[in-house]
Amino acid sequence: MTGNGWLQFALFSAVLLALIRPVGIYLAKVLEGERTWFDPLLRPVERLIYKLGGVNASEEMSWRQYAFAMLGFSAVSMILTYIIERAQGWAPLAAGWLGKLNPQKLPGVEQTLAFNTAASFTTNTNWQSYTPETTMSYLTQMSALAYHNFMSAAVGIAVAVALVRGIRRTSSNTIGNFWVDATRSILYVLVPGCVIFALLLVWQGVPQNLHPYTQATGLEAQSQTIAQGPVASQEAIKILGTNGGGFFNANSAHPYENPTPFTNLLQMLAIFLIPGALTVTLGRLTGSPGHGWAVLASMFVLFAAAFTCVYWSESQPHPLIHGAAQASSSTAPGGNMEGKEVRFGIEQSSLFATVTTDTSCGAVNSVHDSYTPLGGMVILTDIMLGEVVFGGVGSGLYGMLIFVVLSVFIAGLMVGRTPEYLGKKIESFDVKMAMLYVLIFPLIILVLTAAFVLSPTIGLSALTNNGPHGFTEILYAFTSATANNGSAFAGLSANTWWYNVVLGVAMLGGRFLMKIPVLALAGNLAQKKSAPPSPGTFPVNTGLFTVLLTGVILILGALTFFPALSLGPILEHLLLRSGQLF
Repeated sequence: MTGNGWLQFALFSAVLLALIRPVGIYLAKVLEGERTWFDPLLRPVERLIYKLGGVNASEEMSWRQYAFAMLGFSAVSMILTYIIERAQGWAPLAAGWLGKLNPQKLPGVEQTLAFNTAASFTTNTNWQSYTPETTMSYLTQMSALAYHNFMSAAVGIAVAVALVRGIRRTSSNTIGNFWVDATRSILYVLVPGCVIFALLLVWQGVPQNLHPYTQATGLEAQSQTIAQGPVASQEAIKILGTNGGGFFNANSAHPYENPTPFTNLLQMLAIFLIPGALTVTLGRLTGSPGHGWAVLASMFVLFAAAFTCVYWSESQPHPLIHGAAQASSSTAPGGNMEGKEVRFGIEQSSLFATVTTDTSCGAVNSVHDSYTPLGGMVILTDIMLGEVVFGGVGSGLYGMLIFVVLSVFIAGLMVGRTPEYLGKKIESFDVKMAMLYVLIFPLIILVLTAAFVLSPTIGLSALTNNGPHGFTEILYAFTSATANNGSAFAGLSANTWWYNVVLGVAMLGGRFLMKIPVLALAGNLAQKKSAPPSPGTFPVNTGLFTVLLTGVILILGALTFFPALSLGPILEHLLLRSGQLF
């Protein structure tokens, strides 16, 4: 650990916190239909979209109608993506101008892999059991995968703002209009943000073209295929929408996706920007700015603690790891450099790993499988907390609000009064929906992990490591899939029939089974009357609330996943310390 590393962390944090407030205020204006800078250009486009889609923008939905629209839209989009993947090698598509969008003549995607990928991008997971540059054509990348990067992010924002409306409204049977919320999220937030971001990436050297791959001959007279394509546009929404699916197999470690330290900083900022800004949006829309800042403070405390642990673990030479230079010198940084890009070093690798697992992004600039046992445990724990430490675009906010409801409920039990949250009484139905959300997550992960760990044929045969590290690879895969993160412990060869299908099911369950309780909670809160705060009301805009919220998140996470962590990274660490792994 060095002063330079901490300076980089401080710079990242300062820039992030400076951007969050203006972006959060802008998001609030967009989602409430207020006038913004882009109105003269985009308002006519918005009206045209509603007209073509037969949407009455002034007509609002109940939570059931909202859920039905969200599920139906996602299902149709997933089916279309599956068809595009399967048909990308179809002869008519290879002819004429469409053939230019598949210059490498890549064949159609195998059926289980196509299902896995369609589920992955529909759910904002972007888990990739394939090598993108040798599997997906330009047409598939742009018309199917990038499309879902926009749409899945918009769906997350829509559900989050629906829950915030439920908190704010009184005696209402509606929580907004799904089509309006999703359209505004794309037109006014994601598209302008990605245009700016993509241009910055092109400026820094990221390719943006439709050329065939380049054949080159190296200094040793070896032929090499250099992949390229519409990378910058894909990279922009991959990061800003907390999607994470790379255009190249090496993801953000690839010099065409992440060529400079500046692009590395931009990517980390973009991953956190919208999830962080939505806390300001929460405070503005509920009329309690202090509550938004209290929620943001809890997120930031958990993020800073995770980074500190990962950075310390990766930068300390381990006395029982042999065969690798770990000592600091004029030519070596010291610590665990395995699986890390030299140009990013331990500091930026640790920070990127923490950022991408605190959110549902899953983009990586280093190999998580090569982290030390404790470093790997922390980034796995980040995901196990439910992707609420900033979390995904939209999903991070509504996940955190579930923990807010539980925290208020626990505070009410401690003082012996009916729990209240911003003037709404928290009753049994609200707590049931919150607990249903919390319990679905570990149920999917632990049951599926246990099933695959106990099966030598379908589970263990895909491992490249044995013992607790191999167990962690399987646990990480199902945790990443269910949490819609998408990053992986790369030692697991997951492109098999069983892993493709079951991981796809886990992604769908982790996304949509958890959204239904959120919308049900939103609908129930919207119907309630609001009461003024009383002397017994627990304030949700103070440092004490931040401490309580952080504690509830950590305690629930520990109660749920500590046994699994004990069998994986903790056991691996203990065995390594005792020398039994050698």
